[in-house]
Amino acid sequence: MNRFFHVTERGSSIRTEIGAGLTTFMAMAYILMVNAGMFAELDGVTYGAVYIATAISAVIGTVCIGLLANLPLAQAPGMGLNAFFVYTACMTFGLSYANALVLVLFDGIIFVLLTVTGLRKVIFDAIPAAVKMSISAGIGIFIAFLGLQNAGIVVDDGATLVNLRSFNLLGGNVTWADIFPALVTLLGLFAIGIMAKKKVKGAVMWGILGSAVLYYAIGLITVPGFYAAAIAPNLSSDFLGAFKDFANLSFGKVFTEGFDFSAYIAAHGTFDFVVMFITTMLAFCMVDMFDTLGTLYGACSAGNMLEDGEIPNVNRAMLSDAIATCCGSVMGTSTVTTFVEASSGVAEGGRTGLSAMSTAAFFFIAMFLSPVAQLIPTYACAAALIYVGVLMIGGVKDVDWSDPATAVPAFMTIVMMPLTYNISYGIAFGLLSYIVIKLFTGKVKEIHVGTWVIGILFTVMFFVSR
Repeated sequence: MNRFFHVTERGSSIRTEIGAGLTTFMAMAYILMVNAGMFAELDGVTYGAVYIATAISAVIGTVCIGLLANLPLAQAPGMGLNAFFVYTACMTFGLSYANALVLVLFDGIIFVLLTVTGLRKVIFDAIPAAVKMSISAGIGIFIAFLGLQNAGIVVDDGATLVNLRSFNLLGGNVTWADIFPALVTLLGLFAIGIMAKKKVKGAVMWGILGSAVLYYAIGLITVPGFYAAAIAPNLSSDFLGAFKDFANLSFGKVFTEGFDFSAYIAAHGTFDFVVMFITTMLAFCMVDMFDTLGTLYGACSAGNMLEDGEIPNVNRAMLSDAIATCCGSVMGTSTVTTFVEASSGVAEGGRTGLSAMSTAAFFFIAMFLSPVAQLIPTYACAAALIYVGVLMIGGVKDVDWSDPATAVPAFMTIVMMPLTYNISYGIAFGLLSYIVIKLFTGKVKEIHVGTWVIGILFTVMFFVSR
């Protein structure tokens, strides 16, 4: 292991690498529960099936980046991309679960081709810097919005569209059973923030587990009939049930049912389908690419691993991401990407792919704990979703807010994602506002050819197909 991964050469040790791998796993283990809970909202798939799909995808992706790129990073179905899959591709556009998996598969295939041919840089350069920096922040706010909704903190309002739920126990409008889950979410969020400030390893995961314990303790003590309503339905004597669901509902679904788009075409027409397919797949690919590059650079920079300012083995790392995404679509989950939480393992001294192999081993073990994970309530995972939003918003600090040509595209990218419930719409508005401002301020030569092409595709989506 020492010779293969160059552990000593990079100033590390096998013990340090394994410990760093455990730290990374602790920091990102929440994805197993959050991803499964998000996908469970779709028809034709269960929590257990996606839990197993998430774990297997994480193992494959993390092993790939460890063996191919020899980097101490880890991969799993990405936050933001899973929300895009569930709430945009499926719930907004009306694609089936299997149909949306096809988009993920094509995302992975295109990512492979872009990486192998070097065209990745062309696409990357076509997106304005302000939009690149804002995509992560927009997705973060979108995810936090989902968490607030799932917790019942933000509710639908006929007059203002959204509003804060009522906590008025004294006025008799709500009961304790109605509001205590939302309070658990808020306490969980505060606890995660406190632990993160104190640099507690696995703060998000501990926040989820602590919130779950608090939710059940309060419910059992203070809410009549809580056991029958909230606990009994989640208990299962069939330990292998999740694996059975995975085999029957998720694995290979992309091939057996995914390519049948007849229902969508019948409802929207062939032209609408073609434009939707191209723009949505492009949005998947762009978010995946920027997320991966940003995470790779940030983690390697934090560990002083950059070589002449460049990410070591960057093409192999990107190829690992693409391969994992293709495998993830076959498993039945959304785009697999490199996790920024892997930086915690780098901070613990991880410097080689051995750290990644350690993380993958812990994900493999966790795969067999789905019956326990299924007991984690939505309100506990909601705290993690809100905190992930906090983590993702930091990129906007580098936006030049004093320049309208930069500020407007960045702002539109950010706000249109949560306000339209659609990540691709945010990217579209950011790109189109950039093109229009440059065009009418005499800076047309600064618009990349690729930016024009992508902008035209999004324009067609708005005015012709949607």
